[in-house]
Amino acid sequence: MRYLLAAWAAPLALFWGWYFLSLNDMNFGYVMLTRQMHDFVFDIYGQILGVDPGTIPGLVAKACLFDTFFIAALYAFRRRRGIRSWFRDRRARAIANALVEQIEQQESAIGPYARIALPPYADGSARRPSA
Repeated sequence: MRYLLAAWAAPLALFWGWYFLSLNDMNFGYVMLTRQMHDFVFDIYGQILGVDPGTIPGLVAKACLFDTFFIAALYAFRRRRGIRSWFRDRRARAIANALVEQIEQQESAIGPYARIALPPYADGSARRPSA
């Protein structure tokens, strides 16, 4: 899976790095990064595909987005047991936190001595121990 992620991320980083550097004509002395080369490459691709060269970056972005979702789905499928247990733990923690907040709200309404345990015979329901 690690190699698949690397094989997916490396071409994306190279292409989009070249694209934005050449789009803004930040060439650092390299001909490949000039705006003229950028326009030339997209003109060639436009002629090959028979589309306007201005639409090609959008098409490439859509393809990259689809690939990203596909790789994420593969990763999620491979890690589905771990994701399921993480989700269950997180849900149980959220429920426990909600219960604690509810108890704290009730205690704050009752007063500061709500947690003091009274003996079982305080309300008169049990008999006092005989001496």
